[in-house]
Amino acid sequence: MTRTPARDVARARLAALVARYHAAQRRMTASPALPGRLRALAAFQSARLADTYADLGQQPRHRAAVEFFLTDLYGPQDLSQRDGQMLAALGKLQRFLPAAALEALAGAFELHVLTLELDAETAARLPDGRALTPSGYAAAYRAAGRAADRDRQIRLIGEIGGVLDSLAQRPEVGLAVRLARGPAHAAGYGELQSFLERGYHAFRAIDGAAEFLATIDARERQLMRELLE
Repeated sequence: MTRTPARDVARARLAALVARYHAAQRRMTASPALPGRLRALAAFQSARLADTYADLGQQPRHRAAVEFFLTDLYGPQDLSQRDGQMLAALGKLQRFLPAAALEALAGAFELHVLTLELDAETAARLPDGRALTPSGYAAAYRAAGRAADRDRQIRLIGEIGGVLDSLAQRPEVGLAVRLARGPAHAAGYGELQSFLERGYHAFRAIDGAAEFLATIDARERQLMRELLE
C-alpha cells in the first residue's frame, strides 16, 4: 500500500480549510453589527489571555513562547496576511522545510479558521451598544455552544506547540528555516516565514515545552468548563 507523503497530507489539509476560511470571512462581513462586536470580543479576549498567562510571561524561559501563543496562535491579531500566503508558499518552501514544519503551518491555519468561526458565533450573541462584561461574555459564549469545536481549538494549540517543540530540539531545522528566509521574502511570503522563525526560537528557548503546553491546556479547559456550565 502506497503511503501519501507528509507534505501532500499537509497541502491537502490546507486546501480543505480554504473554503471554511472564506466562508467565515463572508459571515463576518454579512452583518453590519458584527464587525463592532468582533472588535469588542477581541479586546476582551486579549485582556483575558494576558491576565491568565501573566505568571508564565514573567518567567524568562517561557516569555517568548507566551508572546508567540498570545500573538501568533491564539490572540486577536489579524492573521489574514500570513494565512493568505499559506497555500501559495508551499510549492516553494517545501523544498527547504521539513514536513513537520508544514504540519505546524497547517495546524496554525486550522486554528485560525476555527477561531474565526467560534468568534463569529460568540460575537453574534453579544448585546449592541454596551461595554462587554465578564457576565455578558459568558452568556454569549454559552449561547454559541459548540463544545466539540472548542475542545478541538484547545487540542490544536497543544498539537502545534508539540510539533514546534520537537522541531526546536533539532538544530538542523533551525538551519532549514534560515535557508528558507531569503526565498520566502523574495517570493512575498515574509510573514509566513517569520511565523515559523518566531515559533522555532520561542520553543527552543523553553528547552522542553511539555509543562508549558500542559499548563495552557489545563487553564483553557477549566475556563471552557466554567463558561459552558
